[in-house]
Amino acid sequence: MVEGQEEIIAHERGAAPTAELVRAVTDALEGDNKEKVRVLVAEVHGPDLADLIELLGPQERVGLIQTLGSEFDYKVLTEVDEKVRDQISAALPRDVLAKAVSDLDSDDAAYVIGGLTEGEQKEILDRLPQSERAALQRNLLYPEETAGRLMQADFVTVAPFWTVGQVIDFMRETEDLPETFSEIFVVDPGFHLLGSLDLSRLLRTKRKVPVEKIMDTERHLVLAAADQEEVARQFERYDLMAAPVVDKNERLVGVITVDDVVDVIEQEADEDAKLLAGVGDERLSDSVRQVMGPRFAWLFVNLLTAILASAVIKFFDATIEHMVALAVLMPIVASMGGNAGTQTMTVTVRALAMRELGPANIARVVIRETAVGLINGFLFAMLLAFVAYFWFGTDQLGAVIAVAMVVNLLAAALAGILIPLTLERMGFDPAVASTVFVTTVTDVVGFFSFLGLATLWLM
Repeated sequence: MVEGQEEIIAHERGAAPTAELVRAVTDALEGDNKEKVRVLVAEVHGPDLADLIELLGPQERVGLIQTLGSEFDYKVLTEVDEKVRDQISAALPRDVLAKAVSDLDSDDAAYVIGGLTEGEQKEILDRLPQSERAALQRNLLYPEETAGRLMQADFVTVAPFWTVGQVIDFMRETEDLPETFSEIFVVDPGFHLLGSLDLSRLLRTKRKVPVEKIMDTERHLVLAAADQEEVARQFERYDLMAAPVVDKNERLVGVITVDDVVDVIEQEADEDAKLLAGVGDERLSDSVRQVMGPRFAWLFVNLLTAILASAVIKFFDATIEHMVALAVLMPIVASMGGNAGTQTMTVTVRALAMRELGPANIARVVIRETAVGLINGFLFAMLLAFVAYFWFGTDQLGAVIAVAMVVNLLAAALAGILIPLTLERMGFDPAVASTVFVTTVTDVVGFFSFLGLATLWLM
């Protein structure tokens, strides 16, 4: 073993890759020291190995996988970022990629080659046995981020008239069943789902009992064309561990398990958070050019809205010249409104994403947010009026900023809920554009109310 490797490996067990490990692996790959590479990553677990792959350069990623050969667990490729996955899949030799696909479940295999062109996918599929090819083709028929792409095409089905003993014998004697499963699906001759049977219930029932007597007929079907976010909501709402996937004719075509849904929930939450910040589907592995474009676009929109707010200030420049205190206090009104609007907007966008906000409770939520805006407005108005009086020695200025605070926090509350609702009603994603519009409303209303009241009252 190379001197110093023990310390690196021990430090990396069960932990994210360090800069030392990345440098050591890179140096070993560049020096074509395959044995050293194997030793360095021998104790790195799957998810941590995926992180290590993302931290390596494009050439080193492929080199690491080829160096490990049969020791490499190709399931690691399902843990890496999509763009890194696409780069690896395109660069790996076709026979190596075919071996990877063959070792994976159909849903994981579809993820690994999902970014390739149809021609490249065909090259891989042609190298697979017929049964594996058919299962993978079934997944690839459906677009990304749908239940059909997420499902496992391998599952266990039985007839309703079978006995428990027949099912147990079938599972013991059949060689091409999935490696792991927790539910058995009961189907008719046309492969329409009749019910499901949990393994624990099966094993606790006597052999002669027919399946139809103990199967669960309550079905939570998932359409193969359904969006993966809708699938995640069903799992969360009904506490599902697995769900059958059916085609448009309600024939069973696959199964989705909870471990796949956990990844979807994390992915969708990450996507919503990034959209709220206006950075789109940005990844740490993206280049400067890929990151700059979307960010510039939203910053440009923000610039236009900032100019609008500045135009309001310019309209009252004479008032500001006569009372410098206005210039000191007006950012407070706008900032408080912006933060209040962001609070309401975040709750609203998340509720819309989770389908928790709809016609049945919109009115109640709007009234609630209006009440919160008014109450907070009055509380902060009194506090800020007190500060303005002792800061500048005028009760009239305190009254002006107090009224402006109430007006702006009320506007912030209404904008924070009504703008996302309006965007969704118009068919737009409320997470994408809500922030810019809500901030514009609070800035414009805040400046206009404060400076307008000051002009009427103090000048």
